[in-house]
Amino acid sequence: MQLLNGVGFDRLDTAIQAANLRQGVISNNIANVDTPYFKRSSVSFEGMLQAEMNNGMPAIQGKRTNARHFVIGPTNEVPEPTVSTDQSTAMNNNQNNVDIDSEMTKLAENQLRYNAYIEQMNYLIKMKRTAVEGR
Repeated sequence: MQLLNGVGFDRLDTAIQAANLRQGVISNNIANVDTPYFKRSSVSFEGMLQAEMNNGMPAIQGKRTNARHFVIGPTNEVPEPTVSTDQSTAMNNNQNNVDIDSEMTKLAENQLRYNAYIEQMNYLIKMKRTAVEGR
């Protein structure tokens, strides 16, 4: 029996992975701030997760007795983070569209978000441990 499973834990785990991916993408944008023709990238996850959660109206759902069966009704799938490149804008004469101030702000925001996810993960693990050990 796995204690750390379920949709909430999966969402939190994927959110941590998205924050890690976002850290790398933002770092890459900052590293290429002076590279001619470089186009900035961004990671989308929280908006997709919120849309998935808002559309999760209770509905009839079929029971699957085998993993190969079709899913009937809504699923509790957690969307994967996606990386997209902004090709439509340019900040400099060299067609680069990285704004260092904006990227540093996004980096700080991502760090705060990551810390909140880790705090929540630690809390969930602590609560599971308390329930199992009875202390």
